[in-house]
Amino acid sequence: MDVYEEITRLRKAGIKAALATIVNVRGSIPSYESAKLLIREDGSIVGTVGGGCVEADVWAAAREVIAQEKPRTLTFNLNNDPSYDTGLLCGGTLEIFVEPILPTPYVYIFGAGHVSLSLSKVATQAGFSTVVVDDREAYANRERFPEAAEVYADEYEKLFELLSPNSSSYIIAVTRGHRDDMRVLRWAVGTQARYVGMIGSKRKVIEIVRFLEREGVPSSQLAHVHAPIGIEIGAVSPEEIAVSVVAEMIAVRRNALQDTKPHPKSILAVS
Repeated sequence: MDVYEEITRLRKAGIKAALATIVNVRGSIPSYESAKLLIREDGSIVGTVGGGCVEADVWAAAREVIAQEKPRTLTFNLNNDPSYDTGLLCGGTLEIFVEPILPTPYVYIFGAGHVSLSLSKVATQAGFSTVVVDDREAYANRERFPEAAEVYADEYEKLFELLSPNSSSYIIAVTRGHRDDMRVLRWAVGTQARYVGMIGSKRKVIEIVRFLEREGVPSSQLAHVHAPIGIEIGAVSPEEIAVSVVAEMIAVRRNALQDTKPHPKSILAVS
């Protein structure tokens, strides 16, 4: 199996992995410089960096790289450390760079109004692939969103069945009204999405959360919704709002955002 083809497949499928590459060799080692080992999120592997204890240590480090989404460089001295005895006449030193392979981050934007126009553009420029969804073909079309990876125009409930957000996905509810935002939020909190956000005032957020809780949606699911959406920068225009929202998504993507936003119901107590 080709390592690069498998990386492409994993990214499209929303599966994390880590790629270990021998980047520096001094002396004799049981492999060659540029050899690669791909470690999938479930622990399975493709390729090799020489086998033995070295590969076992690389596998363990790769698991941490996948979890932390941060690269590492490992150094192995095969001459001085008897634990790396491979049974071969190896006395070299090698460095292995282990980097995270992350799925393509898809952003599902529900609503195709003015904010979405800017949001799709800014998110695309920031490295996200956008999927625009609306029930109005006059708004959700390729002419308005040429940069989007996909554009859908149909009833939301029909489209929910076609979409498959994974743990690297982002979902944003920015429709034309409370009712549609609530429909999207009801579905979104039950998905594996890494980020779920909804535009609107604190009052709107409280009303929708209370209604969904009365319907039986668990509070634990609603607690992680980012609402009101975006980082507070005093945004007013659609372009500024888009920057605010994408900034928040980037912070989540890079694990730089502390989960300090309260459960939306508690906004009532602090407002």
